[in-house]
Amino acid sequence: MDYGKMKLDEMKKGYQYDKGQDAYICNHCGQVFHAGQVFQMEGGFFLAEPAVMKHISQTHGGNLTQLLGSESKYNTLTPNQKDLFAMFYSKMPDKDMAKKLHVTEATIRRQRFTFREKAKQAKFYLAMYELAFENEPTASEQMIPIHNHAVCVDDRYLITESEKQYIIETFFSSTQPLVLKSFSSKEKKKVVILGKIAEQFEPGKKYSEQEVNEILKPIYADYMTIRRYLISYGFMERTRDGREYWLTN
Repeated sequence: MDYGKMKLDEMKKGYQYDKGQDAYICNHCGQVFHAGQVFQMEGGFFLAEPAVMKHISQTHGGNLTQLLGSESKYNTLTPNQKDLFAMFYSKMPDKDMAKKLHVTEATIRRQRFTFREKAKQAKFYLAMYELAFENEPTASEQMIPIHNHAVCVDDRYLITESEKQYIIETFFSSTQPLVLKSFSSKEKKKVVILGKIAEQFEPGKKYSEQEVNEILKPIYADYMTIRRYLISYGFMERTRDGREYWLTN
């Protein structure tokens, strides 16, 4: 899941509303809850939005749990800070937190103060950022988002939307169905090509190696090279034994 593209309230809630589908979508697994449908959960019946909230609590252990455990490049908290956030969220008394962490209550209060000050700093920065970038560049000149599990983030990921479209038009002979003419040796072009190919896989779905190969073979003859680069560039992950593959969140 690309947290960099989400609005703050969507990140906090753990789900997004998709106007085109008229549905609520879980940030963590992509499950869709269409408005107007009734969902049976825990012996009760829920409309779409309450259902996605219940789903996040039941299936994912709550939104904060998922955010704290996320491998997103934006999650820069230390393990100790993550533990503190979880305990603050649980409303654990300061004395119990101090005992559990083998520190003084004063240390816990100091950490709470530090978190609060960092939040104020972040809000101040966000206000300045939004003022500075109110007049964004045209859509074609906007930078495409960097996927969460990008490896060695550098200039290869500085790609505008117009550059992306040019690379796709140049290297793919067809997009419906997707057919790759040649696989570039240039890093920036590899990123775009692999990103386009990764779109052929469903988020949250597990694939066997054979299923991955069946999807890649019609796209490019040297499908094993594409499969390898999808892993090494962080677009997909696989189990150590190579039996299961999936898109990175």
